Amino acid sequence: METRIDFAKINPDAYKAILGLEAYLAKTNLTVRHKDLVKIRASQVNGCAYCIDMHTKDARKAGETEQRIYALNAWQDAPYFTEEERAILALTEEVTLISNHVSDATYNAAAKLLDEKYLAEVIMAIIIINAWNRIGISTLMVPPID
Repeated sequence: METRIDFAKINPDAYKAILGLEAYLAKTNLTVRHKDLVKIRASQVNGCAYCIDMHTKDARKAGETEQRIYALNAWQDAPYFTEEERAILALTEEVTLISNHVSDATYNAAAKLLDEKYLAEVIMAIIIINAWNRIGISTLMVPPID
């Protein structure tokens, strides 16, 4: 496999704009663990190999366990995630699969556990990783072989 185009090189202004969103995300109150869970799970749902590779490595470096990373595909049935993390993961899946809409049940569960500002930051994190996934998938970004 070979990457179709180097997005950053071909469209640097657009790439800088999305990096600006990443800079915003770095300044939020979101925990590293929550950001990592959002990035990995959305990338799994979207099937972005490049982002899965990158964000699982980042999560490991930040202290995430292999067990939790491996269980993300089946988080609903795995006992390793807190109630707050489960709400974030459910919201991540529904925002990622937006054509099915975000259910009131999922939104309300997250709103019950997260304050409005944190909830807005979670939603923005989901939107940002989905944008990256779409760049990675459409340009066929290939993860490096370690």
